[in-house]
Amino acid sequence: MMRPGQKAATKIIGTAHAKLNLFLHVVGCRADGFHELESLFAFTQGGDLLSAELSSDISLEVDGPFASALNASGSNTDNLVLKAAHALRRHTGYEPGAKISLTKKLPIASGIGGGSADAAATLLVLNQLWGLDLPLGNLEQIALSLGADVPACLHSAPLKVGGIGEKLEETTLPRGYGVLLVNPGLSVSTPAVFQQFREMKGEFSQPLHEWAPKGGADFIKWLAGQTVNDLADPARSLCADIVEVLDALRACEGVLLVRMSGSGATCFALFETSAEAAKAQEKITEAYPNWWSLADQLISA
Repeated sequence: MMRPGQKAATKIIGTAHAKLNLFLHVVGCRADGFHELESLFAFTQGGDLLSAELSSDISLEVDGPFASALNASGSNTDNLVLKAAHALRRHTGYEPGAKISLTKKLPIASGIGGGSADAAATLLVLNQLWGLDLPLGNLEQIALSLGADVPACLHSAPLKVGGIGEKLEETTLPRGYGVLLVNPGLSVSTPAVFQQFREMKGEFSQPLHEWAPKGGADFIKWLAGQTVNDLADPARSLCADIVEVLDALRACEGVLLVRMSGSGATCFALFETSAEAAKAQEKITEAYPNWWSLADQLISA
């Protein structure tokens, strides 16, 4: 709640950065059915755009290329932006509301944390708009109630992630790699991918004993040689287009690493520079005009 004499901002703007799993290992399953994961998260500089201004109630308007995939109605209990806003208000007892605007640039259910990033951005923006000044640790507790990836998306910086997403350790990348994200225009159900994982895989991955070296070339070599995405094969068996996306990315000039993110269907390629990523995007767009793509740069720290 606002302190006496404190004046809240009138409008705050934030970015919901796209999340990538540079690797994703499934290392166990808990008694409640949730899987224990080990992953290295990275975030792009761009993403969805979110703004909020003070209002008497909480509302949401959505525009952008993927707006039609979301129901912005306040009665839609599945909307993570609205869930995050109401959760923060319940936690703090703050009475005024917010008029929230979301420009949805990232595809839905695509393995890059779009909904989770939107929820995290909502918590950060409203924390500032309402003058709450809640520390990050408090926001993480609220975030975890909204989804496993939401706490990590609050940081929007490289993270070692464990548990179901609640174990976070800040880290750095050797550089801000150029990155090209590509989605074939398809959504993949995360529960369906995990179900397929259970049917296809007999053993869980072993936890890593050593994490990434700091040198750039060694880092890429380590990623390619010591890590995988355990959900890639299950996702490919459900969505054959992922194979075509991966092959198209591998054919790009200057590519360092190609991998699927999360449970798919978005895949990514790393490059030394964002200029190389943009050049690769031109090639992909010319060959596959119906695919969604984003050329960007990773946040390194």
